[in-house]
Amino acid sequence: MKIFIYYIGKPKDANANRIAEEFLGRVSHYATTQMTEIRPEKTDLRAKHPTAQKIFLDPSGRQMDSHEFAAVFEKAEMTGRDLVFLVGGHDGLPQGWHEQADLLLSLSRMTFPHELARAMLTEQIYRAFAILRGHPYPR
Repeated sequence: MKIFIYYIGKPKDANANRIAEEFLGRVSHYATTQMTEIRPEKTDLRAKHPTAQKIFLDPSGRQMDSHEFAAVFEKAEMTGRDLVFLVGGHDGLPQGWHEQADLLLSLSRMTFPHELARAMLTEQIYRAFAILRGHPYPR
């Protein structure tokens, strides 16, 4: 299983970027990971990752607790399916992209800057692996 995190928009907040990179480094102990900026008009995630589960962040998406989120990773590990995450830009997801997602995920009903959403997402990914591995981090 590989984890791909894509985001739209330049990552301008250095502190939020450091947090995201820190947690991404921790996640790399459990799975191959990649975090990349994309330009929607030049990217087709369905073609690039045809068999991966696509999870796009959206305020109208499903909310999960950390254990439910960990179950997504457990299932992906059991099936050997890659996970693709997409964090929208300041205007959210591009028009027509909602339909490409296998799961729309909401981190909160509140709105966050996309840089902070990436930091929160990478922390939750790390937390999911810690839960699955019985690591004391999620206490």
